[in-house]
Formats: sequence, structure tokens, C-alpha cells
Amino acid sequence: MTLSDQGRGHLAMLTFSALVAGSFSLGAMAAPLIDPLALSALRFLLAGALVGAVAFATTRIPRSTWQAPWRYLILGALLAAYFVLMFQGLKTAEPVSTAAVFTLTPALAAGFGWLTLRQRLTRRMALALAIGAVGALWVIFRADLQRLLALQIGKGEVIYFAGCVAHALYAPLVRKFNRGEPAVVFTFGMMIAGWLILTMAGTPAILATDWPSLPAIVWITLVYTAVFASAATFVLLQFATLRLPAAKVMAYTYLVPSWVILWEIALGRSAPPALILGGVALSILALLLLLKDEG
Repeated sequence: MTLSDQGRGHLAMLTFSALVAGSFSLGAMAAPLIDPLALSALRFLLAGALVGAVAFATTRIPRSTWQAPWRYLILGALLAAYFVLMFQGLKTAEPVSTAAVFTLTPALAAGFGWLTLRQRLTRRMALALAIGAVGALWVIFRADLQRLLALQIGKGEVIYFAGCVAHALYAPLVRKFNRGEPAVVFTFGMMIAGWLILTMAGTPAILATDWPSLPAIVWITLVYTAVFASAATFVLLQFATLRLPAAKVMAYTYLVPSWVILWEIALGRSAPPALILGGVALSILALLLLLKDEG
């Protein structure tokens, strides 16, 4: 059985969601031990080297790739902001709660998709996004109506939400800025730009970090996020955004809290309270509604 272009896009995003989830659980363990700018700069460097090696070995990198380099600077800045704010947020926010914030990105991506590409929502997609947002709020406020009414949102969640805005804008801009470059080549250009931005902004933090003394969990997180949650997911995201509408690409973020719960259990950490799972269930329902709508 041969998958259609859309089918391959969906498979790419399913893999994307599982890999991204690992960065929340591992990131929460490493975040208090290293400056987010220093970690993200090295992460982009390692991931960029991997993607660059794959690009040179497969499609090559034609000279035309470097036309309009401002495209890569914009995309690199957005992704750099997302990752720095993610690790900053994980210093105080729980992984499952942070993953729930991530599920707000489909609604944001739909808005940016309309602004940048005039991609329109069907009624079913709008309903799915609304259900997903309710599920996210359920988890963020820990199924506590009093916390919701009082708008008691943790500092970490607020910081990470700002990163999610950047991530949501990134998705439609990939489609708008791509000029026919293969996904791996386009990703390489973006990662070079992101690394340059992070290095310039994070030089003091990089120099102040005692790299040899860092605990093993920091290096494990760095390798995982560089190889699986950066290099692999960037290519998967680029691949999918060229085949699916922005809102559907980001719809797979609804699976991330479920994957994070599995990651937390696998790492020996406690599962969230049963009431929280109601919000996760709504997120999965939102995903199913979005995937059913192929019109």
C-alpha cells in the first residue's frame, strides 16, 4: 500500500508528536541545571551539523538555496525563541502542563495560516480547535474551576505560551517562504540562522557554563533534543507543512500530552491525577475531528 502525499504528511506528524513529547520530560529534568540560551545554542549546532550532513549526502545544497537569506533568519529566530522559552518555562512548570500549553498552537497556527496564506477553517476544524483549547485549559488549570476563575496560571506556563506563539507563526511561514527547496535543505538553512542568533545572544551564558561539570542528564537531554527533537522533528515538520494545511500540521500537538504521560511513566515519574486525563481525552477528540475533515 502506497501512502498519498497527505498520508505521508500525517505519518510524519505522528512521529513528530512522539519525539517532541520526550523533550518535555527530559527538558524538565535538565532545565534547572543549565542556561536555556547555552543549551539551545549547542542544540542548534549539533542538530544543524546532522541535518547538513544529510543534506550534503542526499539532495546536495544548490547555490539557489541561499537566495533571500532573510527567510532563514526569520524562521531561525522564531524557532530559537520557542526553544529558549520552552526550557525557561520548564524550570517551574510540570511537563504535562507545559505540553498542554503546546496544544494551544493549532488555534494560533490557524489564525496565522489565515493571515499569511489565507487558509480558511471549515466548521469542523473550528469545532475541533475549540475542543482542543478547552482540553488544554483543563490541564493547565489542573481541572480546578477555582484556579480557572481566578486565572491562576503558573509563571512557567506563561513564559512557554509566548514561545508557542512563535512556533505557531513558524508553521505557515515555512510554506510561504519555501521556494522549492527540499525539506532537509530548507531546514539546514534555518538551523544555521538559528544557531547564529542564539550564539550572538547567548555568548555570556555559553562562556559562563562549566561544561565539564554538567550532570549526565543535561548531556542526555542535549543529545536527545539535538538528534530527535530538533534535527528529526524539524525535517518532519518541514515535510508535513508542504503537504498539509497549517492547522492540521499543528493538530498533532494534541497528542503530545498523552505521549508525555507515557514518557513520565517510563522515566519513573508519577502519572498526573485522573481528573487531568479528561483534558487529555478532549485533546485526542480534537485531533480525530481535525483528521476526519479532509475537505
